Amino acid sequence: MNMKIIVTGGAGFIGSNFVRYVGRERPDWQIVVYDKLTYAGNRLNIAGLSEDRVKLVVADICDEASIDAAVADCDAVVHFAAESHNDNSLHSPRPFIDTNIVGTYQILQAVRKHGKRLHHISTDEVYGDLALDDPAKFNPETPYNPSSPYSSTKASSDLLVRAWVRSFGIQATISNCSNNYGPYQHVEKFIPRQITEILEGRRPKLYGTGENVRDWIHTEDHSSGVLTILENGKNGETYLIGADGERNNKDVIELILEIMGKDPHDYEHVEDRPGHDLRYAIDASKLYGELGWRPKYTDFRAGLSETIDWYKQNSDWWQPQKDSTEAKYQEIGR
Repeated sequence: MNMKIIVTGGAGFIGSNFVRYVGRERPDWQIVVYDKLTYAGNRLNIAGLSEDRVKLVVADICDEASIDAAVADCDAVVHFAAESHNDNSLHSPRPFIDTNIVGTYQILQAVRKHGKRLHHISTDEVYGDLALDDPAKFNPETPYNPSSPYSSTKASSDLLVRAWVRSFGIQATISNCSNNYGPYQHVEKFIPRQITEILEGRRPKLYGTGENVRDWIHTEDHSSGVLTILENGKNGETYLIGADGERNNKDVIELILEIMGKDPHDYEHVEDRPGHDLRYAIDASKLYGELGWRPKYTDFRAGLSETIDWYKQNSDWWQPQKDSTEAKYQEIGR
């Protein structure tokens, strides 16, 4: 079935990878990339894609008139757009409230008005964290317990979607995903920051002791999960997307160093992030069982090696971001 979809935040890291994935997997679909092009959005992320099939609209999801007009002319909205960096949310929470809460409200009103399908992208961080020795994992019934301005605004946006489904009968699904890695990720994020520090001849930096555990998933697996839910998900349902990729930050930074031919212990310990969540872990059995989805990148080392190679080969993409990013980290001592 031919579709015309809006991908909000489609010039960002995860959104642009989804656009590229859909472009390959659904060659008959039309894609509107709706992006404000803040520091985290980049035209180069969607460079080379067919202009006949992929159209860029530079606009803010908080702009009621712009998002209304865009939604009116599509079949479905895949809502990636978000302020998403925890450190930034601790330094300046207001943009997170505007984009993640108010922006989601504007999208909900538009899909309600025009009777369009919505898939809302969220994060496992809305559930708070787990103890390092806890055998449990997050599942769709886990109570929300966000711990940062970022995760609390994402939790708020999820609850808005649920309320609009129940109160106004919109057609919507939600997915909460674990930590993504892969190409086109901004150098402020953990994995690309370490890779680019090494490429520039500096020691990578580890928050605290590095015991914090994240459940890593390659961004292409996230994209395939979202497409599966968009096409086959049940209205009003929440699906968790994960690939059983639990690793602590210390192990990840040491693996990056090893793959890049360096001493695995050649890194700096820096001050830990305030309120740093201990552990995230995803139970994706609902997505596996009900929709038959499976991840492709089950070998983390192989996926990480591919990611490192991408950053080696695309310095012209990440170097313009690097100096300003490290300057911000220096300001906060990290």
